[in-house]
Amino acid sequence: MDPLELLAHPVRLRVVHAMRGGRMLTTSQLCARIPDVSKATLYRHIDLLATEGVLEVAEERRVRGAVERRYRLRQDLAVIDPAMIESLSPDDHRRGFATAMAILLAEFNAYLDRDEADPVADLVGYRQHAIWLSHDELHDLISELRAAIAPRLANPSAPDRTQYLLSPILFPIEAPSPPLKNDMEAETDTN
Repeated sequence: MDPLELLAHPVRLRVVHAMRGGRMLTTSQLCARIPDVSKATLYRHIDLLATEGVLEVAEERRVRGAVERRYRLRQDLAVIDPAMIESLSPDDHRRGFATAMAILLAEFNAYLDRDEADPVADLVGYRQHAIWLSHDELHDLISELRAAIAPRLANPSAPDRTQYLLSPILFPIEAPSPPLKNDMEAETDTN
């Protein structure tokens, strides 16, 4: 299965998110982390991620006669590389965006369903801003966002850390305007 097909599924991508930060989790722990998905469905997706090598068994132990496996994420296999992104069709982008939106909704609802959820104290944000950027300004913005986010992607799970879902979404909402003619060009066109 190609990485796009494997990772562009809401349940599998939520499992990947849950495993980030060097975490080692059992299937039961993943079920507790993603309670809105049935156990049978989650087990099926975890098995597929393990079969495809995205999850690997970090350790096994016997619990009441059964084998309990703790999985860890293979970061190198949990990515869609730039070459794959360049090859995507508009329909592939639609499916990927729909998956991202489905995950955002599912994760936000799961967050709000927790007894301790406090959007104000947790500094929850979901603002949208329509901004005007030249091509160079767009590249500068992307570089600045990467510089702010990239170092934090390597943060391991720790007792004093909470995992957040950060979803920068950026796309043009209208086509660029044609260049405006100055007065001299306008006069020349009418003569």
